[in-house]
Amino acid sequence: MNIEPANLQVVLITGMSGSGKSVVLHALEDTGFFCVDNLPPELLLPFMSLERQHNANRVAIAMDARNASALPLMPAQLERLKKEGVRVKTLFLDASTDTLVRRYSESRRKHPLSQPESAQSVNEQRRALVDAIELERKLLADLREDAHVIDTSILRPSQLQGYIKSLISSPGNQLTLVFESFAFKRGVPRDADYVFDVRMLPNPHYEAELRHLTGQDVAVASFLQQQPDVVRMIGHIHDFLNQWLEALARDHRSYVTVAIGCTGGQHRSVYLVEQLAQRFSSQWITLKRHRELPDAPTTVGSATS
Repeated sequence: MNIEPANLQVVLITGMSGSGKSVVLHALEDTGFFCVDNLPPELLLPFMSLERQHNANRVAIAMDARNASALPLMPAQLERLKKEGVRVKTLFLDASTDTLVRRYSESRRKHPLSQPESAQSVNEQRRALVDAIELERKLLADLREDAHVIDTSILRPSQLQGYIKSLISSPGNQLTLVFESFAFKRGVPRDADYVFDVRMLPNPHYEAELRHLTGQDVAVASFLQQQPDVVRMIGHIHDFLNQWLEALARDHRSYVTVAIGCTGGQHRSVYLVEQLAQRFSSQWITLKRHRELPDAPTTVGSATS
């Protein structure tokens, strides 16, 4: 007997070439997904029909701009699958142009939208690559608008894999609230829906005994929770989100990413993410991740309601 559509989960992975789609596919394959790379959009519905006949229940599909002419078909096809009861998650992997140029230069791969090569100087080659990347951004803009965006600019493959596994484990029919700490000196995350700057708060970095610690350590937490401005900032961010999350959920948002930034991404932003995730975990599915702490896993909090 074929599996019911309600039990069928589909993860569509799209995004910029060189942003890490193969890493995500490998992570999903590790968790039991049947993975297909570069499926032409016009074959999505026939492919899903075939997978139902094979009693599949977890399918991951990667698509990119090589199928640009058929990409406009995707929104209607995804909506049809949802109406049939299929649980669909769409992930869009992004990265800064400079990052993508560097990755292509290091790998010596050719961008899928690059024109046939001719005799060019290094500067001309870089300009051609940047043009291809910007064209790809334009072609994928509509898919990005309706997807959960993940900025991989400075993520290591192991960090991206860990985040994907946590993200997929969260329920797809509820809004998921993602808290992320980061360092302004390394750039604002491109996947953030809201960004809060906490660099004006007292900095544990200037306390010798706290400098080598992080906002996850008790000593740093004790220092920060004694600072009135820190307490006030947490309250303000909490009140703002609490005011608008219900409206975002009613607007059928699947994910809301809240980025908290300080100078180094080690102390203040980490502490605020920990505190806010704890406060909201009883109301919403929450994820927390610390971009600048390479050994910190992405963790999930489940709403009790």
